Formats: sequence, structure tokens, C-alpha cells
Amino acid sequence: MKKIIVGLALSLALLPAITLAGTAVRYSVDGSDYEGLYYPSTPNAPLILLVHDWDGLTDYELKRSEMLVNMGYAVFAVDLFGADVRPTEMDHMKALTGALYKDRSKMRDLMQGAVIAAKSQGANTANAVAAGYCFGGAVVLEFARSGADMKGFVTFHGGLKTPDGQDYSAAKGSYLILHGSADKAIPMEQFAGLATELEAAGLPHEMVTYSGAPHAFTVFGSKRYREDADKKSWKQFGEFLSSTLD
Repeated sequence: MKKIIVGLALSLALLPAITLAGTAVRYSVDGSDYEGLYYPSTPNAPLILLVHDWDGLTDYELKRSEMLVNMGYAVFAVDLFGADVRPTEMDHMKALTGALYKDRSKMRDLMQGAVIAAKSQGANTANAVAAGYCFGGAVVLEFARSGADMKGFVTFHGGLKTPDGQDYSAAKGSYLILHGSADKAIPMEQFAGLATELEAAGLPHEMVTYSGAPHAFTVFGSKRYREDADKKSWKQFGEFLSSTLD
């Protein structure tokens, strides 16, 4: 495990005009600084480790965090790119995600670093689910394959393909995969392939597709947003959390 150092940021200056409901938490993984956002809830509340899309930690993840807190969960919104790194250009997003796709060990270390940072804030990491969107979904499954001690793993229109040389033999927990049937970025062949892998590994899973839903169908305000699929997937997510977490 890489060296991980956690500190509390007293200012939300890196996340301007978004929310004051969470606490910015700065932590270090292998000598580099990262800054996630922690939303506490009731004492000892179940934790959702929320993993961002390829554009980093934005308003979107903070909105979803607030929705989860309103459901009674604590949330730690993970930062995979680094403190002060909030990409706005597509080329920058591709470079950041591409570097992590090429370094799966670092991807896993960053997720474990986020767990340690969440625990430092008093989060109940022993009763937790990891959930991610798009790129974040791929990261969640990478974390699962590492043998991460989470009770569940959830992807919303996430990357589903298992890298060569990997499998789910060390994976734990239950799985919820929420996917759009019209997703051209992540074809249904990957969806079916993941189902086969999870079944072969004996891992409990639910996998749902939504007709007409393209990639990123949950992103509010975008051209790809599909209200029906978004609401149904969020309801499915809520039911999964209720049945998976204590």
C-alpha cells in the first residue's frame, strides 16, 4: 500500500459556489495531494464511496451526494485526479483518465486512499458501498477486482470490460450494474460479458438495462439525459442500498 496522509481542508475554495454542506478533505497518496468531499449523516450511518466521471469532481457528484445524504447515508466523494485538478477541456480529461487506465495499480491505490480519508473523518467504512458513474464505474469495478472489502459495488453507465489478465476471483460483495441499451460507448457485449464473469465467480448481482438510454443517461441537463431511465435507475440504486447495507 502506498503512503497515505490525510488532512482537513478548512476552505472549499477549490469547489467554488457549489455547496457548503460537505467538508473538503485533503489527503496524500504516494506523495501526491487529492481533495475529496465528505458529507456526514447520522452517527454510524452507512457510507457511499462516490466516484466521479471523467471530468472529475463537479457539481454533479455533489448533487448526487446531497441526494444520498437526504436518504440517510454518509458520502465520501472521491478525487482521482488530484487537488487543484478540475479539468474543463476534453483533451485534459482524456489524458487524466488514460493515465489511470494504463496504471491500474495506481487506480486501486487511489480508491484505498479515499477509503482511509473517509475513515479519518469518522465514516463507517465497514458498512459501505462504492458507486461510480461512467469512468467512475470502471474504477469501481477495478476496486472490486482488487478484493476491496466493500459490501457492494454499483455502476451507472460505467465501463464494464475486464482488462486482460484480470478476473473476479478475489472480489467480494454484491453488484448492481445500471446500463443503457443504446450506449454506443459501452456496447451490450460488454454488459453480457460482465454478467458471465460475475456468475462464474459466484458473486450476487443485478444487472438492468434501459431501452433508448445512451451513455451518460443520468447526467442532468445534458442532451443524453433520459429522465425515465434516470429515475428508474436511482430507485433501483436506493433499493440495492437498503438491502445491502446494515
